[in-house]
Order: sequence, then C-alpha cells, then structure tokens
Amino acid sequence: MSTNATPFEAPAGSPLDPIPASPGRASEPQLAIDQIQGNIFPGFNKDHQTLLFLRIDNPTNFAAWLGDMSDRVATTGDVLSFNRLFKSLRRKHHGETAAVQAVWMNMAFSFAGLKMLEQPGMNLDDFVDEAFTKGLLDRAVSGELGDPVGSGTAGDPGNWVVGGDKREPHVVLLFAADDRHDLNEAVASTVRSLFPSVDAGGKVVSSGATLLFRQDGDTLTGPLAGHEHFGFKDGISQPGVRGLLPDGSPLTPSQNALNPGQGKPGQDLLWPGEFVFGYPGQDPKKEIDEPGKDPLKNKERKAPEFARNGSFLVFRRLRQDVGGFHRFLGQLASQFGVAPAFVGARMVGRWPSGAAVVISPAVDDPEQASDDCKNNNFEFAKEKEEDDKKPPRPVALPGEVCENVTPPEHDPDGQKLPFAGHIRKAYPRNDQSSTIPSLNESTTQTHRLLRRGIPYGPQSASSLCAPMDDGVDRGLLFLAYQVSIVDQFEFVTKNWVNNADFKEDGTGFDPIIGQNSADPTRRRAFKLGLPGETAPIETDQDWVVPTGGGYFFAPSIAGLKALASVKPPAKSVAGSIKKSRTHKRNK
Repeated sequence: MSTNATPFEAPAGSPLDPIPASPGRASEPQLAIDQIQGNIFPGFNKDHQTLLFLRIDNPTNFAAWLGDMSDRVATTGDVLSFNRLFKSLRRKHHGETAAVQAVWMNMAFSFAGLKMLEQPGMNLDDFVDEAFTKGLLDRAVSGELGDPVGSGTAGDPGNWVVGGDKREPHVVLLFAADDRHDLNEAVASTVRSLFPSVDAGGKVVSSGATLLFRQDGDTLTGPLAGHEHFGFKDGISQPGVRGLLPDGSPLTPSQNALNPGQGKPGQDLLWPGEFVFGYPGQDPKKEIDEPGKDPLKNKERKAPEFARNGSFLVFRRLRQDVGGFHRFLGQLASQFGVAPAFVGARMVGRWPSGAAVVISPAVDDPEQASDDCKNNNFEFAKEKEEDDKKPPRPVALPGEVCENVTPPEHDPDGQKLPFAGHIRKAYPRNDQSSTIPSLNESTTQTHRLLRRGIPYGPQSASSLCAPMDDGVDRGLLFLAYQVSIVDQFEFVTKNWVNNADFKEDGTGFDPIIGQNSADPTRRRAFKLGLPGETAPIETDQDWVVPTGGGYFFAPSIAGLKALASVKPPAKSVAGSIKKSRTHKRNK
C-alpha cells in the first residue's frame, strides 16, 4: 500500500523519449491523444479496477454532475505520459518504481443514457449499430449470443446481477489504479458525490443519478499473476494500433525487423478506425497494411459526428466454474492417457504459462512464454512456397526492436492447435477455410477487439491436478473496445465461437466460451485431436457463464463536454425505448 494517496487526476506531461516513425509509417494519421479516453488507447493496464454502474434519474442534474466529472477523465495523452515516465524511471532505478502510481477514470454511456442527455445537433439516431441502440439485454434475450435465456440459471438474463431487466445502467464509470487503497478512496469520493449535498450557498445539490451496482476487479497474485482463474496466462494476443502521436512517434512501434507491418512478432498493426471513430479502418478487400474507410463515412458502421474519437465498449461479467473446468480436464486426461495441462493447452491454444501451442505443441515452455518477441510469433495458414525460398530480409527499425526474430511458425492442418482451440476460434489470424470462401486475413482483421478485461473474485484453491469446488463467485470482467459491436464482438461470438462448423464442418464449439443455445441441454461437441480420440468430445457444462453486462459508448472529451454543456429536458427517453423493447419481446 502506498504511503501517500495517489492524485485522482494524474498530471499529464510531454511524452518522454519519442521514437521516430518506422519506414512507411510516416503517413499514418495523427491521433487526438487529448480527446480519446485512455483505456481505449493505450489501455490502463492497472492491477486494480472498479466499475460503477449508474442509472440517470434526472438528466438536468446529471448533466451538471457530468460537467465536474468530465475534467477527471484520463486521456490517451495522460496514460502515455505516465507509461513513458514509468518506463524511464524503471530503467533509471533498476526496476524500483513504487513512487510512480496513478488512479485513472473513464466513462461510457448506453444508448438510452445518451438519448437522455442528447443536445440539438448530436444526431444520435445516426448510430447504425443495431446492437448498441437495442442494448445487450435485448440482444441476449433474442438469442443473438447463445445465453441460457429462460433457463432460470445464473446465466439467464433474468438473473443477471447487472444489466438485466430493470437493472440496465445508463452509465459505467471505470476506475483503475496501481494500489487498491488509492482506488477505493477515489471510488468512495465519487460515490459520495452521487448523494445529495448542500453547497456553499445552502442549496441542496443532487447528481441526478443512482448507483445500481459496483464491481471490483483485481489481477491475480503469486504464481497466477497475469493469469485468468482457470490458470492460463491471458491477454497476450492484442492488436497493434497504427497512428502517430503529436511528436511523430507511433502509438505502437514496429519491433519486428522481418515484418515492419507488425508491432512485436505476430502482432499485426491495424488502422485505428477499427477501434475509434474518425480514422481510417481496415478494408476486407485490401491488404491489411492498406487503409480503408473512416467508420464515420462507412455506411455499414456509420455514426454521428458526435462519435469522433469515441469507441463502443462491450462489458460482459463472466463467471468461471474453476473446479468444474479442472475436473473435466482431469477426466479427459485419464481417458486419453495425457496430462491435464496438455488437454487444457489443446482447448485454450496456450499452455498455462502462456506459451503458444503452435510453437511448443508437446510441452509447456515458460521461457518462450516470458519472451514477448516469441510468444505470439505464429500464423495458422502456410505462406506461399516461394516465401520459403526467399526469407524476408531484415529492415532497419528505430527504437527498441526484437532481436534474432525467426519466421513465424504455422499450423494449417490443426495438428498442433485444433481448429476448435479457443484462441484459434476467437482470432483465426490468416486461417483459410474449405467451406467459408470469405475467410482470409484481410476480413479477419475487420473483426478484432481491443480487450481490457481483468479477473474478479478471490483466487481459487483448485488446480489442474487437484480440482476443488468452493461455490465462490469469481471470473472475468470482459471489456472490449470497437467501432461496430455487430461486426466485431457479436460477429466473433455468433460466427466463430458459437459456430460448430467454423472454420471447417464439424470443428465444434469453442470449448472455453462457446454456447449452444440451439440444444435444450446446451450440449457442446468439439474436436481436440487427443491421442486415440475417435469422436468429438462432448459436454453439457458451461464453465463460463454470463452474469451481467452492457453495451456502451465511450465519447471523446469534447463529446463528454457536449453532453454536459446544456441542461437537457428532464424527461425519460429511456422509458419509451424500454416500452418499445418490451413490445418487441412479447410479439
């Protein structure tokens, strides 16, 4: 615990040690780092987070409260400046950085919440993303995501702890900090501000909002540091984002001398318009390094000008049945004569350490896992034969680069990582399919997500070798940014994860997060290619269960100011949206 409380509003400064743009990247767009919220780019990356979910009761009062809170929102520039200072001091003091800490806050709104604060000219009805305008609850109840609707279980939207019927939040505040004590102080201060108070003039002031739910999240500790509750290293494969900072340096430096189109080896650089409105995105008909349309000008992803420098945020509260998952691995291990970790690696696509199965298919390799220049350096489809005869020539790159990079490993036939493996289902990289002609690397890169999740709940005593049930609620707070919920989060969920015939007929469901709502028993089958496996593996257990969530939009700083700039009429637009939604459900 820190001895001095960390300032809520960490000072922003000039970025340290700018890195020149790599060859061919000088034409990338300059990012508005003073407008984009900091958990989008580059991400908070803190050990502790707290989410506060609010309902707007009085839009006029809430707009005034928002005006004060918007000054505390951390931007991309704030987070980058902190990160560079942290890195510089870490280098100077040989790893000792206890004095450098921060507390960050971001916020996002549901469509109903935005409508309650809408000002003339915002044109919020220009959002074409149906998932966002209808909301997560509507999409879940209509069967879009495979959730166990009407089952009466914890995963039934009717039982969600947040985001269910009559519990849909209008606003989510995201807090993050290096120190839990500092974070709790910042959160407590904000919660106090929600309650009525008396100002200096003796007037009662109300925030116009009610706190619906609080959710804490913390990274795991000890041997599980950086892992999720099942015991596997998480968050390794993230997109690199193109775009320049005001000093001309790239947001994501090119560090692979064999492929300047990547950040670290295996991390393809994508255009920022895949994650933030107002910049070029990817084009499925072009090579991945060529820019596509700005989503603001793309009819399939169109949004109002208000959305510039903003991003959609998907939140899913995913409970994990750790003991049940470990027990299943043990049963398969006993049946097929292998270790539980081997079964888990085939299901996840990585070993517990995070080592990639494509690179190390037989045994875990902690050394590979700990090397950011190696642990993601793989593709699935094999490159053209002529590429083998002409290895790429290294390119001189500025800044820190990965040394001794080798060409990526491949696994076109699924011999190392089954087609059903989680990381292959959720991100098929350059995979191609005999049954889905449209599957290729260019189209895949239009369905990416910037994941910002963190575990919640206490660590489990269960292990791969000694499964244990304790009935404790724990899991993952899934958070992801994108410019199209329909074409990114929901596409991945429906067309890949929950599709038993992706990427080939009979592949099976994603064994980790896949859901089969078409079968009343929710039985799922998947092929793992275990020694002696002659038929698909089957289970009716859901080890990952959705217990809450919401679809939100994280506006730019200018957008937040606009929402708070004029007192909106005190009427509940959410009520009319709710009635329309209920009518549709009952048809």
